[in-house]
Amino acid sequence: MRVIQRLLPNQLPEDVHITLIDRNPYHCLKTEYYALAAGTISDHHIRVPFPEHPRLDLRYGEVKNINLEENKIELLNQDPIHYDDLIVGLGCVDKYHNVPGADQYTFSIQSIESARKTYETLNNLSANSVVGIVGAGLSGVELASELRESRPDLRIQLFDRGEIILSAFPKRLSLYVQNWFETHGVEIINKANITKVEPNILYNHDEPVKCDAIVWTAGIQPNQVVQQMEVEKDSQGRVVITPHHNLPGNEHVYVLGDCASLPHAPSAQLAEGQAEQIVLVLLKRWKGEPLPESLPRIKLKGVLGSLGKKHGFGLVADRAITGRVARLLKSGVLWMYKYHNG
Repeated sequence: MRVIQRLLPNQLPEDVHITLIDRNPYHCLKTEYYALAAGTISDHHIRVPFPEHPRLDLRYGEVKNINLEENKIELLNQDPIHYDDLIVGLGCVDKYHNVPGADQYTFSIQSIESARKTYETLNNLSANSVVGIVGAGLSGVELASELRESRPDLRIQLFDRGEIILSAFPKRLSLYVQNWFETHGVEIINKANITKVEPNILYNHDEPVKCDAIVWTAGIQPNQVVQQMEVEKDSQGRVVITPHHNLPGNEHVYVLGDCASLPHAPSAQLAEGQAEQIVLVLLKRWKGEPLPESLPRIKLKGVLGSLGKKHGFGLVADRAITGRVARLLKSGVLWMYKYHNG
């Protein structure tokens, strides 16, 4: 979306045509899937229409393979699409860390389809049902807090591997969030180690914990199509790229977002920063101009998380913020993104 936004309407050379391939007929605000799953927003809130332009062709379908040898995208039950330049931004899927049964017996919020299924399951539960959420990173924390707001009648258990949740954040923020959960009746199980999952049973340190629904938010990995690509990858399975964001030895294929190996944790902010730089590189290559030896370091403004609709937390310019201000900031950033892109 950011690449298209920067190239259209005026920067795209007359002889260049863009084909946008997506499985959905709209752009989805993935950072808000937790709220869709919890039932506090509707599907409509997290959809943004694709742009329209005479030289932008929209193709809806499921990508099954990227054929780097023949420069084509292979789609499920459709004709392949050939390319001269390709930008791969297929995002991520859940990472189950080889825990038996986790992929079969847990719910997900990694796609809009899975978030819808999770919403249906969680909001059909009877009162006093137990919901286990595995993983207390940003997604798990936001889902747990939003579900507490949506369904205060449920018993929510948040399983975290660390001694304190959000351990990558400053301790003040971690304690603030942990205290918020304790005050609002969400049970946090620290130092958890999920060893197995069976239907409606989590095994924490091999001890069974009965749950009426289990949601997995314990890590991500690149999309399966990227996993199948025979290119150099890092230890996380993300594609190794050059400083100009293309594959080493192939200046026509760019990889961004959750699929790219970068020195920062994956985020929408980071993907947008890459997109800005890819546009600069493409424009220079199309004009036959030399590329700069290096591109500026992508500056990240911070991280914001919500605790329901009224409270939040975050790091902005390395400064910890909590409470209503953090939640208002997150709402403002989301509003700007949604309507600026739309």
